[in-house]
Amino acid sequence: MTVSSLPPRSSSPGTPGAPTASSPAPASSASSPSPVSVGRWRPPRRVMRWGSLIVPVLLAVADALLVNGVTFGLELNVSLAAAAALLVRRRLPALVFLITLPGILIGYVWFAPMIALYTVALLRPNHRLLGISALLLAAAHFIPWPVSDFEPTAYRENTLTLIDACVTSVGPIALGLLVRTRGELAARIEDLTRSRRHADELIAEQVLSTERARLAREMHDVVAHQVSLISLQAGAVQISAEDAKAREGARTIRELSVRTLDELRHMVGILRAAGGDHEELTPQPRLADLPRLIELSALNVSFEADDATRRPGHPEAVERAAFRIVQEALTNVRKHAPGARVTVRVNDAEETEGAAQTATEDAAPSAAPSAAPSAAQGTAEKAEETRGLRVEVRNGPPDASAVAPGLPGGGHGLVGLRERAQLLGGTLEAGPTEEGGFVVRADFPKTPRVTGTA
Repeated sequence: MTVSSLPPRSSSPGTPGAPTASSPAPASSASSPSPVSVGRWRPPRRVMRWGSLIVPVLLAVADALLVNGVTFGLELNVSLAAAAALLVRRRLPALVFLITLPGILIGYVWFAPMIALYTVALLRPNHRLLGISALLLAAAHFIPWPVSDFEPTAYRENTLTLIDACVTSVGPIALGLLVRTRGELAARIEDLTRSRRHADELIAEQVLSTERARLAREMHDVVAHQVSLISLQAGAVQISAEDAKAREGARTIRELSVRTLDELRHMVGILRAAGGDHEELTPQPRLADLPRLIELSALNVSFEADDATRRPGHPEAVERAAFRIVQEALTNVRKHAPGARVTVRVNDAEETEGAAQTATEDAAPSAAPSAAPSAAQGTAEKAEETRGLRVEVRNGPPDASAVAPGLPGGGHGLVGLRERAQLLGGTLEAGPTEEGGFVVRADFPKTPRVTGTA
C-alpha cells in the first residue's frame, strides 16, 4: 500500500507550505486524504482542569488592569481581590460571589462577579439562592460608586443601566444552568446506553437459549430416531440369529444403542437448560465404568490400573474427563488403526509420586531418630493427598489384514479432549510413537480448577 506524502514546503518567504511557481501543488492533493491522523487533538485532562481554573482568573486580572490601570488604589485592590477569590470558587461558590461584588460596585469590573455567579448556578442550582444572587449583582451594577453620584432624574441613563445590570445578572445564571442541564442529560444518556446494552445482552441470551432448544429438538428428532432404529434392529437380530457370536454382537450393539440414547437425552437436557448450572440429569460415567467400556469396545485392549480407579478421592469432573478421554481414544483406534493392540493405563501421576518419594527421603535424615518414622509418614500422607491422576492410551501399528470401518470423523476429537483437560487445570499430549502407533496421555491435578463442567 502506497501512502501519499505531504505537499512540499516552500523555502521562499510567505506562508509556510504554500505552493509557489517553482513547486506547484499536486493536482490530486485536494481529493486524496491527508496521511495525518484525522481525529482532533485534545489536551490531557489535567491540563483541561487547571486551565479551566486559571484562565478565568487571568481574564479577571486583565479586566481589572484595563479598567483601573496599574496604579494601586481602592478600585484596583478590590478588583484584584475579586479576581484572586476565583481560585476557590469551586469549593465556596456563594462566598466567592459575595467577595466579588465590591469589584463590580467599586472597581467596575465585570468578569470576576459574572464568573462567580456562573459557578453558583453550575454548582448550587438553588432557585432562592440564584434569585438573591441575581438581585445583588444587578444592584451592585446599577448603583454607582460613590452612591452620592446617583441622579434619580436621569431616566434614560438609569433605564439603560438597569437593563444592562439585568442582562449582566441573568446571563451567567442561564449559562450555568444550561451547562449543568447538559451534563445531567449526558449522564442520563450514558445510563440509557448502558441499560440498552444490558437489554441487548439479555436478548442475545434469549436468542441463544432459543437456538439451543431448537438444536435439542433437532438432535432428539433425528439422532434419537436413528439410534432407536438401530437398537430395534439389533434386538431383532439377537432374537432370530442362530449363531452365538451373532447374538452376542447384536446384544452389544443394542446395549451401546441404549447407552447412546441415555447420553443423548442428557445432552438434550443440558441444551434446553440454556447453559445454566443445573444438576446432572443422568448418572455420569466414572473410572469404575472403564472395564465395561473396554469390554464393549471390541478391541484388543490391555487394561492396567492401580488403586486410582478405586480411590474415592478424585473429583467427579476428573473421573468423567478421564473416562471421556479413554472413550475418544478407543474410538480413534477403531477408526484409524484397526486390529492394533491397545494399552490403557490409569494411575497416579508419576511426577507427584517422584516428588513424594524425594520429599520422604529428604524428611527422614533431617528429623531425629525417634521422630523420623512419623515425619516420613506425615510427608507421605501429604504427598498422597496432593497426588494427581494420569490416563494413557497407547496403541501399536494397525493390522494390515484388518479392514478399516470407514467411520466419519470431523477432526475435532483431540481438540475437544485437550480443552477438557485444560479446563480442569490439566494437560494432554498426543502424538505418534516410534513403533508406528499413537499415544494419548493426560495428567489431571488432585484439585481441578473447575469442577462439574468438564
